[in-house]
Amino acid sequence: MRKIKVEDAIGQVLCHDMTGISKGKKGVAFRRGHIITREDIPLLLDIGKNHVFVWEPDADEVHEDEASLAVVRAACGEGITYDEKPSEGKVFLYARQRGLFCINSGVLKELNSVEDYTIACLPNLTDVSAGAKLGGVRIVPLVTKLQNMENAVNVAEKYHPIFKVLPYAKLKCGVIITGSEVFYGRIDDKFEPIMRKKLDNFNAEILGVTKCPDDLDEIQSAVMRFVSQGAQLILLTGGMSVDPDDLTPTAIRNSGARVVTQGVPMQPGNMLMIAYLDKTVLIGVPGASMHSPTTSLDVFLPRIFAGLDIRPEDIPGLGEGGFCSGCTACTYPRCYFGMSR
Repeated sequence: MRKIKVEDAIGQVLCHDMTGISKGKKGVAFRRGHIITREDIPLLLDIGKNHVFVWEPDADEVHEDEASLAVVRAACGEGITYDEKPSEGKVFLYARQRGLFCINSGVLKELNSVEDYTIACLPNLTDVSAGAKLGGVRIVPLVTKLQNMENAVNVAEKYHPIFKVLPYAKLKCGVIITGSEVFYGRIDDKFEPIMRKKLDNFNAEILGVTKCPDDLDEIQSAVMRFVSQGAQLILLTGGMSVDPDDLTPTAIRNSGARVVTQGVPMQPGNMLMIAYLDKTVLIGVPGASMHSPTTSLDVFLPRIFAGLDIRPEDIPGLGEGGFCSGCTACTYPRCYFGMSR
């Protein structure tokens, strides 16, 4: 690409869109690829262009549109669509379906280290709706060296996919509400409608809701009944604090489940427990879920419905960004809560 005076540009190929104002409106006056004619000269001068950029033969350069699009094609995986016709070098990514937006954060940093490339997107593990705009890719100049594009594409292809949207599965779910005070009707249960609402958000198949007294055998039997019905997720509410008579964590452990964590560095929802009984996920629901619209439970449910395995190493980093500000109007998940690394 080289810069020349408009008077010397006749017959040259314009290498970028040029905007101008006509009748008070800003728009594209000349499109990239336009061959400049003598009649164009006064029009170019009228929109304030004394010089234009034209292609140089064999300059070993790639236009911003091609450079951005090449990396997007190499980086995007399932559940994502993108602009096939970039505008001003920008290519936007969109969710093809509702689900969990997942990125390879380390590779994203590597791509943004390639000369001229800038890639911005939503945080990793964001719940997104179908059609949501996820991010954009753009190179800074009008053109970049061919080697830069090849470097970026090689990285994206090596670690493909860098971006994907995992759909939420229609999991079979059971709910176990523990507590003798609820079982014997001394107080009204408030957990069931809350759990149903959270599961309905993922279009889950609710196998049933079982109430149990504070009895280990009863709770463990309820777990196994749901497992025998094919439950893929079981939520256990009540009895999750550290009092000696709170039995839910013990019942989860005694079931033979592999415990990922009992407690998370998040508030509200410190007392969350996650375990796996073969392929069934058991969650000890924190008591805060009864009165707080958003807790640690809401951070983990999308990940579970998207089919991600929760690992012990995923837990410690949740502290940064794990403290809810308790806004008057809750905007979760459009806030920082749960967006830690």
